[in-house]
Formats: sequence, C-alpha cells, structure tokens
Amino acid sequence: MSDFTGLVAAITGGASGIGAATAAALAARGATVAVLDLAGPVACDVRDPASVDAAVAAVVAANGRLDILINNAGIGAVGDVTANSDEEWRAVFEVNVFGIARVSRAAIPHLRRSPGAAIVNTCSIVAQIGLPQRALYSASKGAVAALTLAMAADHVGDRIRVNAVIPGTADTPWVGRLLDAADDPAAARAALEARQPIGRLVTADEVAHAIAYLASPLSSSTTGTLLPVDGGVVGVRTPPRPAG
Repeated sequence: MSDFTGLVAAITGGASGIGAATAAALAARGATVAVLDLAGPVACDVRDPASVDAAVAAVVAANGRLDILINNAGIGAVGDVTANSDEEWRAVFEVNVFGIARVSRAAIPHLRRSPGAAIVNTCSIVAQIGLPQRALYSASKGAVAALTLAMAADHVGDRIRVNAVIPGTADTPWVGRLLDAADDPAAARAALEARQPIGRLVTADEVAHAIAYLASPLSSSTTGTLLPVDGGVVGVRTPPRPAG
C-alpha cells in the first residue's frame, strides 16, 4: 500500500516497542517518518515543553510539513491506589497525559495546513476495564481516552482527525521487564496469555497496523474512535482454558 506517500509522520516514543513497529509500518506504506525519543533520532523529552517545541520544529524544518502525529510515548506504574507516591503520580501524568497535550499543542498549527491531518494516541484497555495493581497507570490512560474524544471534538473543524488505539497486554519491552521481575516469569507470562481470549499476547505489529488504519487518509471519516486491539479481553468471554 502507498496511502501515506507524500505525508510526514512524527512518532513519540518511536524507538522501541509499539512506536518502532508503527514507524516501520508507516514507512512501508510511503510515509516520511520522524522518530521522536529521548535519545533520538529526533531528541524529544515529552516532559519538557522546550524540547517538544524544538523537536516538532526540527521535523517541519527538515520536511517542510507535518501531517500525522502519533502520541505513543508512555510509561507504566504498578500498584493499587495506596502504593504510589505523589511524585510517581506526577511523573506518570507528565509523560502519559501532559506529554500528549504538549506535543499536540506544538503540532496542531502545522497539522491545520495538511490535507490529511491525523493524530493517534496510544491508550490502553486499563482505561476501559479494572485490572489489579494498575491504579495510577489506569488513571493516566483513562485521561488519554477522555482527552482523545475532546480533541476530536475541538479539531474536527480544523480537519484534523483524532483517534486512539487501545492495546491489550502487548508483547513489548515494558511488559517483558514486568515479567522478568516476577518470582516465576514463565508462570506470569502464562497467566497473562490465559487472560487473553485469543490465548496469547497482542503483538506490537498488530497494534501498529491499527494505528496505521486510524492515521491513513483512507480512514478520512474516522474520528473520535477508541479502537481496541486487545485479543478479545473487553468484548469476548470464553470458557476457562484447561491448565497445562
């Protein structure tokens, strides 16, 4: 497919996991892709307004335009509502929520000039269902879901489509680190896989494919959509899987 030919996309948190898979997917379909991450290729710390403004300006200066923004940068947190300090709450919201606001604020003036403008935010199923030991992370991703819908309403008149992808438990470096820290990593992975009706974790490439759908000019009537890629966790109920 070549639906992104001539378009410039910026992806925060694009150096690994879902971000890297999305960069590859968009490039394969013709986009010019700028990867924004702490260590580059385009250096960007979404916690720092000056860094964000400089990164977006650098993308536009190098390419003459910006058409697509993928707000993918994010960090996790573990624990119930009593577990995380005020500092941890601020740190997670700085990246997961305020970061989206900062990068979008810098990008929107350029997106307004694009004939195919789109923003896609990376959300999570924890915005839709209660999972144990994810209070802070869930609160941040619930905010992302609400922010996505508000942005879609605010900018439909600018012809900027705003959507979000809602991954289930994905086989990414962050999940890998959580599993490695478990007392029994193999058992922890098996438990996560058993929670998925499809019987396995979601892949980064599958999430990237959904992001590409939402960002594509072929989806020009899709805005204000929260698209699950969750292996059926939210909508499908299956009998318990046999052990072993």
